Amino acid sequence: MTIIDTSMASRYTHICASSDCGCGLTRRDMLRLGALATAAVAAPLLSAGDARAQAFKGDDQPVKIGYLPITDAAPLLVAHGRKMYEAEGLRAEAPRLFRSWAQIVEAFVSGQVNVIHLLTPAALWVRYGSKFPAKIVAWNHVNGSALTVAPSINSVAELGGRTVAIPFWYSIHNVLLQQILRASNLVAVTRPRDAKTAPNEVNLIVMPPAEMVSALAAGSIAGFIVADPFNAAAEIAGVGKVLRFSGDVWKNHACCVTFLAERDLVERPEWAQRVTTSIVKAQLWTRDNQTDAARLLSTSGEGRYTPHPLRTMTKVLAATDYASYEASGVVRHKGWAQRRIDFQPYPFASYTEELVRAIRQTKVEGDTRFLESLDPKFVAGDLVDDRFVRKSLTAVGGPQVFGLPTDLLRKEMVQV
Repeated sequence: MTIIDTSMASRYTHICASSDCGCGLTRRDMLRLGALATAAVAAPLLSAGDARAQAFKGDDQPVKIGYLPITDAAPLLVAHGRKMYEAEGLRAEAPRLFRSWAQIVEAFVSGQVNVIHLLTPAALWVRYGSKFPAKIVAWNHVNGSALTVAPSINSVAELGGRTVAIPFWYSIHNVLLQQILRASNLVAVTRPRDAKTAPNEVNLIVMPPAEMVSALAAGSIAGFIVADPFNAAAEIAGVGKVLRFSGDVWKNHACCVTFLAERDLVERPEWAQRVTTSIVKAQLWTRDNQTDAARLLSTSGEGRYTPHPLRTMTKVLAATDYASYEASGVVRHKGWAQRRIDFQPYPFASYTEELVRAIRQTKVEGDTRFLESLDPKFVAGDLVDDRFVRKSLTAVGGPQVFGLPTDLLRKEMVQV
């Protein structure tokens, strides 16, 4: 019998106590988000957001962070914990922790929060599916996710006929998982958990990450693909093992991004610049102070930003065991020289273009008609506003301080 650390499980339950909590989206969440595409629902929220924004003159608007308790939110939280917003002349309120993507998007649209991290594919949905005017101003991090499976599973092929959990249909996790499955001649399907699945099929279900570790331990799923620290939590608890790291499939891919309302970019460009610079500086500090960052974000930190213990956060942010994954064959592309999670803020256009192409080849639930008319090059220029991050990079010493090319161009490497 597998025993899970109940103190760890209780922390997750405290934050995510219902079926539509955690960091994933349930069917209820999808309905709530889908409703934002209707004028009757969106108009009052937009009006409330405009009213809140107009309550402040110029750049006096406070920084109001909305986040979910995952490492993807690290730059926003480190900037708060290290008082980097204040150093840029901003006033920052205490970050607000949300239980679901639906809640965070609703709060963002209505102006309750004005700086959020969001899954990159979900940003596509918000701007083009629900038609809310917001843009990506920077990446929050690169890599930081993994496909974790039951200890008895040793290959992707062994997932045939079983169920794997994802955090959201519009996520890089879903995109990469389906690429991994196709490479092993497996077909992704979406059926009720008790439905029969053929040996060459893998049933995908959306599940809050906070429930994934216990579901894996109970045997109700064969694996999950999600952001850390839930993969690390499963490893430490002895109920799962990493089969592939997401960054070992798509080199230095983005997962979550910093998302700002377009009204703030237009009406408060200096405010947007200061916010972006704070986040860029937080990323640089996190890269150089991994153990301190883990402590700051853990339950041991003064801010208690997440419900995760220091050991779990350290395994992700200050990883010293990546070489062991290379030696065991979990990491296949040793020449890519990556970290389990890393931080760099520049939103490469090549990535956005490739993501648009990839999501079209990915099975998702819901109305996907808006994807049909999206041109990858147009989206790269319309969804992303890189004016602010370019200035922020210059302020900290240039792209090279993050190991980025000076021309800020790259070729996407996706190799399953």
